[in-house]
Amino acid sequence: MTSSPSVRWFHRLVDAHPEAEREFGGAQRVATGGLRLIGANALQSAGDQVVNAKTVLPWLFSVLGAPAALVALLVPIRESGSMLPQAAFTPWVLRAPRRTRVWMLGASVQGVSVLAMAAVALTLTGALAGVAVLAALAVFAVGRALCSIASKDVQGRAVPKGQRGQVTGIATAVSGVIAVGVGVLLHLLGPNLSAGALAAFLTAAALTWFVGVLVYAGIPEDAPDAVARAQREPWLRDLVDLVRQDAAFRHFVAARALLLVSALAPPFLVTLAVAQGSSLLAGLGSFVIAQGIASVLGGRVFGRWSDRSSRRVMTYGSVVASLTVLAVVAVVLLAQPGLVVPGLVAGYFVISLVHVGVRVARKTYVIDLAEGDQRTRYVAVANTAMGVILLVTGAVSAGLATFGELPALVFLAVLGLVGAAVSWRLPEVSRTA
Repeated sequence: MTSSPSVRWFHRLVDAHPEAEREFGGAQRVATGGLRLIGANALQSAGDQVVNAKTVLPWLFSVLGAPAALVALLVPIRESGSMLPQAAFTPWVLRAPRRTRVWMLGASVQGVSVLAMAAVALTLTGALAGVAVLAALAVFAVGRALCSIASKDVQGRAVPKGQRGQVTGIATAVSGVIAVGVGVLLHLLGPNLSAGALAAFLTAAALTWFVGVLVYAGIPEDAPDAVARAQREPWLRDLVDLVRQDAAFRHFVAARALLLVSALAPPFLVTLAVAQGSSLLAGLGSFVIAQGIASVLGGRVFGRWSDRSSRRVMTYGSVVASLTVLAVVAVVLLAQPGLVVPGLVAGYFVISLVHVGVRVARKTYVIDLAEGDQRTRYVAVANTAMGVILLVTGAVSAGLATFGELPALVFLAVLGLVGAAVSWRLPEVSRTA
C-alpha cells in the first residue's frame, strides 16, 4: 500500500519503526502527530529566541531605561517561574483528559504575555516599564509551566519510543535556523535599536505561539479511559514522597541537578567577552548566532543519539561541557589578549552544542522513563525540584562570581563532572539501546 505524503515526510526526518508505530495506531497517526509536534515546538522555540531573558530582554530594559536591579530578576523569573509551579498544577492537569488542550492554554497565555511586553515597549519607560515587563514575564512563565507539563505527556501518547528524541531534536534544529536569522538581523540593525524595533520583534514572537496553538490542535491524542479526578495527597507531600520513594526518579533528579554546567556557564562567557572591550550588541549578536548554529547542528544528531541512549548523551554532554569550561578558563588566564574573545565565542558554541544534547536527552529520558499519568507527575515534580535547585546553584555561582567569573566557571565545571558520573549510572530506558 502506498504511504501518504505526511508519512513519507515523517520517515525522511525520523527513523521508521513499523512495529512501534502499529502499537500507536499506525504510521499515519504517528506521522500526523509527529509532524505537528515538530511544527508547534519549533514555533515555540522560535518565539523563545526573541523572548530571551539573557539577551533581548536585557537590551529592552537598557533601551527603556529600566534600573539595573530589575535586569537581575529576568532570568530567575523566566527560568524558576516556569518550573516551581508545576507540582502545584499537577492535580488540575491530571483531571484534564486531553493534555493537548493544556498545552494550547499555556501557549495562548505566553502569546498574550509577549504582546503585553510589546505594548510596554511602546508606551512606558524607566522603572515602571521594567516592573511591567517583569509582571508580563511572570505570567509568561506560568503559561510555560503548563506547556512543559503537558508537552511530555502529549509526545508520549502520540510518538513511540525510538522516535521521541528525533522529534524533539528536529524542532530544536528548526528553531536554531531562526536563531541564526535573529542574530544576523541584530548585527545588521546595529547598536542603536529603538523601542519600536524591539516591540516589532516581540509582536512577531507572540504570533509564533498563536500559530503553534492552531498546529497543536490537530495532534491525535487518545485520552485514557479513566482520568484521575483528584489527588489523594497535597501536591507538596506528593512531591516529597515521589522523590523519597521512587529510586529511579530520584536518581534522574539528582543527575539532572548536576548537569547545570551547560545551562549556567554561558552568561559568564558573555560577561567575560564584554569585559574584553567588545561592543555589547555585537558581542551578543555573535553569541546568538553561535547558539543558533549549535541548535541546527545538534538538534538532529543528538535527537537520534538520544533515541539510542539518552543516558549516554547526558553523560558525554556534561563531560564535554565541563572540559570546555576549563579550557576557556585556561584561555582567559594564559592566551594573548587578541585570542581571548574568539576563544570565548568558540567555547560558547561548543557549550551551546552539547547543551542541546543534554536538553534533548533529558526530555527524552523522562518521557521514556514512565507511562500515562505517572509521566505527568514525573515531569511536574522534577521541574519543581529543579526550580529550587536552580535557585540554589545560581546563588552559589553568583556568590563565587563576586570574586570573578573564573571561580564560578570552575565550580560549574566540577559540578558537571560529578553529574556525568551520576548520569552514567542511570538505568537505561531507550527502546533501541
